[in-house]
Amino acid sequence: MSKKLSLTIPILSDQGNNLAARFSLVFTLPDALREVYLSFGIDLERHNGNPSWALPMPACYIIGQNGTILDAAVNVDHTNRPEPEETLKKLAALTGQ
Repeated sequence: MSKKLSLTIPILSDQGNNLAARFSLVFTLPDALREVYLSFGIDLERHNGNPSWALPMPACYIIGQNGTILDAAVNVDHTNRPEPEETLKKLAALTGQ
């Protein structure tokens, strides 16, 4: 549970992208794009703690208590992410609220 955000649900943090890689949800930035990131002061090698220059694809899953994936939103375009309100509506519909 996240005490920092006062959440009452578990949130997965995947430092190093190990789990994302197991599900083929990681991509490596090409060299030309690395230079662009560095020009903006974004050093993924330093931030990730490894030389991979890998990023996870944005993903949002709603997983039932029995481990079944009830909803999934994954997009290779990092700018296309599910809106929090959309996810909350899906959760409400699943719980009948």
